[in-house]
Amino acid sequence: MADIIARYPAEASVTAYGNGGFRFADMSHKGSILCMPSGVYAWAATTVENMTAAMLALPLSELTPPGVLLLGTGVLQAWPPEPVVKAFANAGIGLEVMSTGAAARTYNILLAERRHVGAALLAVP
Repeated sequence: MADIIARYPAEASVTAYGNGGFRFADMSHKGSILCMPSGVYAWAATTVENMTAAMLALPLSELTPPGVLLLGTGVLQAWPPEPVVKAFANAGIGLEVMSTGAAARTYNILLAERRHVGAALLAVP
């Protein structure tokens, strides 16, 4: 989990995104984030094309079936490499791929409904 840099130790909805970062829990962060049941983590990922299953080790270890990870891939929806998709399928964890904005909004709704959900959100300009 070398891509994990820091964390906010609680679940938090995403209140804003853009300008290369996010706002959550009255804080701001420049760069990509992982939103997990255990907290919000800085995430070193910058593009979906270079994404690996290892970069998503935290969601793969923390979420359990029937959990789902919302993968926000930037301004536009873009599918991650096949090994990433297979890692989630093999773990029995749903992987929903969408733009970062759509993923952040969907995450907030599912979080409010107390669903077992995580979000991996690539920062957008």
